[in-house]
Amino acid sequence: MLLELAEWFARHFSTPHLFQYITFRTIMAALTAMAISLLFGPALIRKLAALKAGQVVRKEGPQSHLSKAGTPTMGGVMILLSVAIATLLWVDLGNRYVWLVLAVLVCYGAIGFYDDYRKLVLKDSRGLASRWKYFWQSVFGLGAAWFLFHTATLPAETALYVPVFKHVAVPLGVFFVVIAYFMIVGFSNAVNLTDGLDGLAIMPTVLVSGALGVFAYLAGNRVFSEYLGIPSIPGAGELSVFCGALAGSGLGFLWFNTYPAQVFMGDVGALAIGAALAAIAVIVRQEIVLLIMGGVFVMETVSVMMQVASFKMTGKRIFRMAPIHHHFELKGWPEPRVIVRFWIISVVLVLIGLATLKVR
Repeated sequence: MLLELAEWFARHFSTPHLFQYITFRTIMAALTAMAISLLFGPALIRKLAALKAGQVVRKEGPQSHLSKAGTPTMGGVMILLSVAIATLLWVDLGNRYVWLVLAVLVCYGAIGFYDDYRKLVLKDSRGLASRWKYFWQSVFGLGAAWFLFHTATLPAETALYVPVFKHVAVPLGVFFVVIAYFMIVGFSNAVNLTDGLDGLAIMPTVLVSGALGVFAYLAGNRVFSEYLGIPSIPGAGELSVFCGALAGSGLGFLWFNTYPAQVFMGDVGALAIGAALAAIAVIVRQEIVLLIMGGVFVMETVSVMMQVASFKMTGKRIFRMAPIHHHFELKGWPEPRVIVRFWIISVVLVLIGLATLKVR
């Protein structure tokens, strides 16, 4: 929106051309989203508290979590609104990739919102039935995957790239839809599983979104992409503005979500964030790098899968409790220690992901 306004001014007046630079708009989108979160966060928290949309804590979980009961949840609404507003203000509105990622963010946010609303406001313990949640996740995931496949104009847009190996690009054909679908749906649920401690999910989100913004910017620039040996995806650079908005919104949310949390994001935030990150990675053809940088999310998901498989096959549990962050809590680690150590792991994994740009 502001880009179009700046271009109009440039045609009629002598003005700086800052708005033409994606880097400038990315920084401004991050600051805008953060400002919106910080300014309107307190009001949203009060509104959620008035609706009695408080956290429900399982009795079989860590006893330290019992004090969290009643903490306002559905704070992910704050993230979605600030990201959407900041993105629309600073992005090129003619970019199809941005509209797709925004659609994924909103659609998965709607699934999470309905589930949270039923459980927390209407006090329906069932919420949205798992089969229906997965159904709608699949519908929107397949829709996004098919759109990208159907609108692809270059072979690079549907090939699988392997980090480190400069010239390895596997044409996927229609299997691109399958991989994109599993990435979007799987990563959406992975972030949701990670969102179990104060600030545990949002800081890796900030780190991963910032790094994906770098990949998006480089992929959208032919000179940089050819020099680094990464796929060149025309138009992908605008996604760095979205990534900046998500990172800025995440920092604003962390202001209220840090230990001890004043608000939780709920499914409305976690499902939407995971799906949006995966959609960006699919567009810039960095699915494998996302699995590396988002290793904390992957680790949490794998721990649940291992726990369930072990219990069904042997009747024994591998971890004291899954996801794995609860395992460390039950081992006696204080919650802040678990959170910060997982953040440190996330920083290391993101740096490894960024290093793949040069290790080829």
